Amino acid sequence: MTVTALDQLNLAFADRFNARDLDGLMALNVDDVVFVPAPGTPVTGPAAVRGALEQFLGLNLPITMNVRHVFQSGDTGLAIADWTIVGTGPDGSEIDLAGTTADVAVCDEQHGWRYVVDNPFGTA
Repeated sequence: MTVTALDQLNLAFADRFNARDLDGLMALNVDDVVFVPAPGTPVTGPAAVRGALEQFLGLNLPITMNVRHVFQSGDTGLAIADWTIVGTGPDGSEIDLAGTTADVAVCDEQHGWRYVVDNPFGTA
């Protein structure tokens, strides 16, 4: 399922995250995406990005997403969204993660909107 509007990209991420759909999450990325799973620690390449996403999914908690702004120029966009992951982790510890994304995306006719830079801690 392609994302046809930039303001839906972060919401599609949340839907796929909450469905534990790792392949669906990966499909939201361009091939050479930069993913920043922690402030200042970008990863690239499908194996590294998949591994980082698996760690987030391993929390086995839902993510909430609130799109704050999107800015678009042609087929390039910037999406800003607030997110939270809160609850009890698999090991019984309390999890309270939150951030504001600063995500760069591109759109093409075949794939729709996809992340070029997925930076969930964009303001950190």
